[in-house]
Amino acid sequence: MSSQSELEQRLVDLEMRVAFQEQALTELSDALAGAREEEGRNALLLHRVLEELKQMRMAMSTNPITGDASQEPPPPHY
Repeated sequence: MSSQSELEQRLVDLEMRVAFQEQALTELSDALAGAREEEGRNALLLHRVLEELKQMRMAMSTNPITGDASQEPPPPHY
C-alpha cells in the first residue's frame, strides 16, 4: 500500500470513529434527558406523597383513633 492510500484509509477510519462517537453522544444525551424528566416526575410524586402524609398525620393528631367502634362512622353501604 502506498502512503497516500494508507493516509486515506486512516482518514476514513477516523471519520467513521467520529461518526460513531457523535451517534453515541446523541444517544447518551437523549438518555440523560429522559432520566432527568423521570427524576422530575419522581420528585413531584414524592412531594405529593409527603404532603399527603403530612395532612394525614395532622388529621390523626386532631382526631386520634380511639379504638371505640361507636365513634366510627357507619360503612358506606348503610
